[in-house]
Amino acid sequence: MFNNQRNIDMCNGKILGPLIAFSLPIMFTGLLQLLYNAADIIVVGNFAGDASVAAVSSTGALTNLLVNFFMGLSVGASVVISRAYGARDSRMVFESVHTAAVLAALSGVAVAVGGFFTAKPLLQLMGSPADVIDLSTLYLKIIFLGMPANMVYNFFAAILRAVGDSRRPLIFLAISGLINVALNLLFIIVFHMTVDGVALATIISQYISAAMITVCLLRSSGSYKLHLREIRIYRCAGEMLRIGLPAGLQSSLFSLSNILIQSSINSFGKIAMAGSGAAASIEGFVYTAMNSIAQATTTYTAQNVGARRFDRLNKINLYALTAAAVTGVSLGALVNIFGRPLLNLYISDATAIGYGIERLRWICLPYLLCGMMDVQANHLRGMGCSLMPTVTSLIGVCALRVFWVSAIFAIHRSLAVLYLSYPVSWTIVFIVNAITTVVVTHNLKKRA
Repeated sequence: MFNNQRNIDMCNGKILGPLIAFSLPIMFTGLLQLLYNAADIIVVGNFAGDASVAAVSSTGALTNLLVNFFMGLSVGASVVISRAYGARDSRMVFESVHTAAVLAALSGVAVAVGGFFTAKPLLQLMGSPADVIDLSTLYLKIIFLGMPANMVYNFFAAILRAVGDSRRPLIFLAISGLINVALNLLFIIVFHMTVDGVALATIISQYISAAMITVCLLRSSGSYKLHLREIRIYRCAGEMLRIGLPAGLQSSLFSLSNILIQSSINSFGKIAMAGSGAAASIEGFVYTAMNSIAQATTTYTAQNVGARRFDRLNKINLYALTAAAVTGVSLGALVNIFGRPLLNLYISDATAIGYGIERLRWICLPYLLCGMMDVQANHLRGMGCSLMPTVTSLIGVCALRVFWVSAIFAIHRSLAVLYLSYPVSWTIVFIVNAITTVVVTHNLKKRA
């Protein structure tokens, strides 16, 4: 029931090699998800103009604000399932999987309805320029209609990863990603659509990936097999919410602070928005590579806590931090070296490219700090400590960036000063979470 050739044994043997092997499919899955938005920006940038690029690229912070809160629930589901799987508790795995299915459906509907009806007012609050806001609203409303599929895919992918299978989510997303790119080209070039075409292509591919991963769980033979008639809320929902809600709140706080930053970028006009949006899309690939290690850390840590292998926790944390740092340094340097040709894939305006290069210099070069911060927070969640990283993020990220924009940026009004708030906040949060990790690990070992 627990031994499956697709699943990695996380509680015995070496750590670094299997951790990297488990992280790589998560990384490629995340990169493919980014290609949804990158393909949108590249296609509209080449065939629909700078206004469409600004419309698509400026919506990321807003969608993340609404999506990330509910995606935190998938973190709670992943931790609970991983812990039960590590403890070989088949009943708890079964109940957790079916509870996660309910949370996925409810989350998807909530984001779809809430986002669809509040898209334009929220964009207005962000200070979206008048020559962009109508296109942004159209794009957002269509994207939000795909949120039920988005949530189902991500929750069910979290289930598979929780039991050590990170390959099949990659396969499903690869197929839907190719469909997304093909539909982008069809709708824009053949049917002469603009942002509505790329948004429609995205949600069609999302529903395809959700259908494939659902069929996969229905046909599984392990303790994580999905039975439609057994989908309901079980007692494990409380633990999922205890871990998942703070994780979702933390993600939302990051997104909220990013909306504040995006609003400040918007004040520089649509050319700055286009350049910053293109650079942000490139940064996303570096972030996803590092964050895949952070996601793997959650599963590894939770399974070992479930198996009571507390002796392995420090090594898991150390190896994950090292892997994230090396990844961030390497990719951050490469992106800055090849920044101009990479930006040319998205936009052609020389001024916009200049804005993009400035953002890459200030955010992407020190990106290893963000990766290490995420690893540390996810290691804490894997150990069942989810509230402290949220409190740290509230103070070290959200409050600091509000202060930064209202005080420092207000005095020294430049994009460089604005972007500097990122590495400063990453450093503060990482240090506090590292200290917390030492305390929590000691307490776990003491109780054992």
